[in-house]
Amino acid sequence: MINKIADLSIKGKLLLTLIFPGVIALLFAGLVLIVLEISDFQEKTRDDISTLAAIIGNRSTAALLFHDKDLARENLGVLNALPDVQSACLYDAHDAVFAQLWKNSQQEFKCPPSIESEKTRFESVNLFVVQSILVGAEKQGSVYIHADLTQSYWRKIQFIGLLFLVLIGISMLAFFLSAPLLKLISSPVKKLVDTVKAISDTKDYSLRAAKVNKDELGVLVDAFNDLIGTVEAQSQTLIRAKDRYLALYNDNPTMLFDLSESGIILSVNHTGAEELGVPAEELQDCPIFHFIYPNDLPAMHALVEDCLASPLSVHKQELRQVGLDGRIIWVRATARLVENENQQSSLLLVCEDVTKTHDLSEKIIYQAMHDSLTGLANRSDFDRRVNELVELAHVDNSEHALCYLDLDQFKVVNDTCGHIAGDELLRQLGNLLRKHVRRHDFVARLGGDEFGILMYNCTLDEALHACDKIRFIIRNFQFFWENKSFSIGVSIGISSINATSNNAEDPLNEADAACCAAKEKGRNRVHVSRPDDEELALRHGEMQWVSKIQEGLEQNRFCLFGQPIVPIAKNGEGMHFETLVRYRNDEGRIIPPGAFLPAAERYNLAPALDRLVIGHLFEWIAKKPGFLDNLSVCSVNLSGVSLSDETMLAFISEQFKTWSIPTHKICFEITETAAIANLSYATKFINHLKGRGCLFSLDDFGSGLSSFAYLKNLPVDYLKIDGLFVKDIVDDKVDFGMVRAINEIGHIMGKKTIAEFVENEPIFNVLKELGVDYAQGYGISKPVPLDELVLIKPFVK
Repeated sequence: MINKIADLSIKGKLLLTLIFPGVIALLFAGLVLIVLEISDFQEKTRDDISTLAAIIGNRSTAALLFHDKDLARENLGVLNALPDVQSACLYDAHDAVFAQLWKNSQQEFKCPPSIESEKTRFESVNLFVVQSILVGAEKQGSVYIHADLTQSYWRKIQFIGLLFLVLIGISMLAFFLSAPLLKLISSPVKKLVDTVKAISDTKDYSLRAAKVNKDELGVLVDAFNDLIGTVEAQSQTLIRAKDRYLALYNDNPTMLFDLSESGIILSVNHTGAEELGVPAEELQDCPIFHFIYPNDLPAMHALVEDCLASPLSVHKQELRQVGLDGRIIWVRATARLVENENQQSSLLLVCEDVTKTHDLSEKIIYQAMHDSLTGLANRSDFDRRVNELVELAHVDNSEHALCYLDLDQFKVVNDTCGHIAGDELLRQLGNLLRKHVRRHDFVARLGGDEFGILMYNCTLDEALHACDKIRFIIRNFQFFWENKSFSIGVSIGISSINATSNNAEDPLNEADAACCAAKEKGRNRVHVSRPDDEELALRHGEMQWVSKIQEGLEQNRFCLFGQPIVPIAKNGEGMHFETLVRYRNDEGRIIPPGAFLPAAERYNLAPALDRLVIGHLFEWIAKKPGFLDNLSVCSVNLSGVSLSDETMLAFISEQFKTWSIPTHKICFEITETAAIANLSYATKFINHLKGRGCLFSLDDFGSGLSSFAYLKNLPVDYLKIDGLFVKDIVDDKVDFGMVRAINEIGHIMGKKTIAEFVENEPIFNVLKELGVDYAQGYGISKPVPLDELVLIKPFVK
């Protein structure tokens, strides 16, 4: 009952609250009224009949005393006026019936034989009254009256019923009058409930309850509206957060997986489902390992194990993912162990498609390790392989061969047909080499027209045999371009990679040196680097000087010396000397130029060295007070490479301007060999500086095969007769004749002559006899530092 009442609406509960107390009060009032009325009726009836019995008793005293039964019956006759009295009896002092009265004529009434034990009482609807008749203190008799109160009770009940109906009517009137008041309470509550239901059904938190009154319900409505406003704001915040989360999760361009600790997919975002080609709901409860490339499964298992072992760390791995359609993509997987609100652990796996990046990286790695023109490996990858072979040889004592190939006559193709033709030739030769080496050998383009081959597990003799075949194949290869046919050759140097190889540079340098030796021996041949190869040892020494020369240029280790050049016939000239360069090593020892100049010229370091000498010499002369006044001529050597260096002329002009050196006091020495090898450049170079007033000397004249033929084309001022002819001039008639011929031709052409290697007085005297103009050599003076030039006294007879 209570539960049913609890389920009633507010209006029902209010009605029940109003009706139930009224009904209870009405019932209680009716019950009380009935009880009170009945009690009052009984008491009044008893009192009235008892009083009447007492009156009858008083009147009947005389009848009893005189035994006048008629009078007694007359006295009892008064009771006929009372409809409720059914019978009456008058008893004498001996408790015997004296007189009686009854109203029901159809039934004879008999008074109780004795009323000694009787007393006034109610019995159901009957009232029995017993009243003693006393005269003084003596009992003269008793009056016994029987009344049937049925009719009186009924009349009383009808009265009470009428009264009860009046109360019910009044209650109903009060209820109907109270209904509008109930509505004042129930209506706002109903509206509030309707609003709550509408919000609950539609989830529209913008709805508000209508405020009807300003009472407590109005306060409740205001509070409810404020609460809903707060809920709406929070709902909007949650919706925005949810939208952001959905955008971050489902619309995220990366694949997001929520995995169990065993790798089972608990949830996946749209991107992940699309990449795998499986609906998101079907992916649930599937192992993630089903979508991993087989070769990458160990990496994926390791990633999961790392997450479980180190839950606070973020772990990364690149692996391949396979979709339902078989499409393979590279992903960068980032994972870590996370816990939800229920303290349950799961793996958050974020996979980013890096296929393009991976392919680009692979392409970059490939390009970094391969030559873009030929598709062969490049120098970087070749060096790496050489390092690996050196380490392998130290581990297993194996032997391998490094082959250095330099094409012959490649420049002819480039110059004749252009670089496009040269590139095509290199591509074809790359394919040719790739086809004619062993399957496990390694071919690379080292740069320009140079190639390298690594022959694994190969002795030098086997490599020599294989390289001869390669040389023969290249020699017989015909390159066709625009109706032209070209044959080329190749020079090959071979070195060994074995347990004695200290590093990767040694075999490379040895093979390079062997290749250069092959070129110098006539090209199109194979040269093997062996420990007892003196020629390669010399070349190796030159290569070691390369780094020293570069270090000397950077650290200013080169110093200048001077060797006087004196006139054989005294003519009062000022100082004339040749500037020479020396190298000072770490111990401070002076190294002569013969040790490093060949390396400088071979490896194109001579122009830098020439610049250093010219710059330091001009600076020294400019900062030496009074030296220019005593200086007649200062000779400076120029290498053959500097003659063809287009920037050298500009540098020399700048130095003249910077240090204000008179051009007519500087004489540039060039070797005959260098001048002839670069005749056009040499002529242009000499004419340019002579136009500014400089002098030129042709060094080592006579050593060339066609010295006299080229002499007339070289506008030099001095001829330096090669010391090979001078040093034996006293005893060798041929040398005597050569020196005489050079001196005479030089004078005829208006050039002064200088004899080198003048080591003693006899040689000096012969030169004087021949009319040579100047002498230079140890017999005159040894080379000394520039600062000591002014102190020496050269020998002159």
